[in-house]
Amino acid sequence: MASTPNFWQRIGIQDWFLTNETTEKAKAKALTPDTVYSYIVEKFRDSIKQLSFADRVVFYHEFIISFNPEDYKEFIADKQGIFGLIVQETVEKFYEILKEYRDAGKTVKPSGSKWVFRLVSHPDYARGDKGFIGKLLPDNNEPLKEQNLRVTFIPRQTGIAQTFDVSQDVLKGFNYYSEGYFEIPYEDNLQAAEEAATATSTKLPKDSIAKLETIIPDQQFAGKKVEYLMKDDEIIVSGSEETREDSNIFTIPSDWVNAPHLQIRYNRSDGKFYLASFGEMTTLNEVKIERSDINAPKWVELPVNSRMLLNGIIGLNLFKA
Repeated sequence: MASTPNFWQRIGIQDWFLTNETTEKAKAKALTPDTVYSYIVEKFRDSIKQLSFADRVVFYHEFIISFNPEDYKEFIADKQGIFGLIVQETVEKFYEILKEYRDAGKTVKPSGSKWVFRLVSHPDYARGDKGFIGKLLPDNNEPLKEQNLRVTFIPRQTGIAQTFDVSQDVLKGFNYYSEGYFEIPYEDNLQAAEEAATATSTKLPKDSIAKLETIIPDQQFAGKKVEYLMKDDEIIVSGSEETREDSNIFTIPSDWVNAPHLQIRYNRSDGKFYLASFGEMTTLNEVKIERSDINAPKWVELPVNSRMLLNGIIGLNLFKA
């Protein structure tokens, strides 16, 4: 009985990506945060070289970085939230690189309104293998279309980019992890959102306790920034399905936010903020928050200038008055 061809055999580049009987086995090196960070930055630089023309700087907006399943599991063991930190530093480096081009007089315009990172594994990868697929426009969570997808592969053996038209179906073999998916709005001022917020922050009104700020990556909002002034000691953060219009409810118009998702409380006796999460997933400064029953909130201290991430998509920042 003939064996089923693997992912690389189906697209005809088996010998470039993976070791087999006819290729020399490479020594597998343990993944480190710096390895992953440097790899993504390297491919970002490569994308600029491959795609740019005239004075226009063109670059990928979506990055699928793939590993061997065992390598992936070993890497994230006892490192919960590490991918989020890597992605933050990576985007800051992207802006640093793009700013150099803009300062040199080049035209730096995005092809999409957000950055998308997918850290994945594939069973056909051998230990030590890394793969890269770059795309100009991130997916908009639409059903897969029939036409082929033009992607760029970076084989481990050669390190030379090769571009192919492949069927969308071949990507179904990748295993996607919730902790490995990130969307970050593109900032045209070439500053990370938190840096930009710090640079443009102003003094809040006297009747405000704090300010909540988010940028919505949903296509219809095109990265629009939404702000909410916290004037009550206790507020609810909710999503687009929220029907209440009370002043203590901060409604983020996105389907990625549960209704309700968070409850935030300001304790005047100790001057601290506290958080309870009712949404599917909430991380606070890269640490996952235990989900509470809405009738029995489990409170966690919410430090000033904290960064919250709702369902791995919506970033939310808290600034104290």
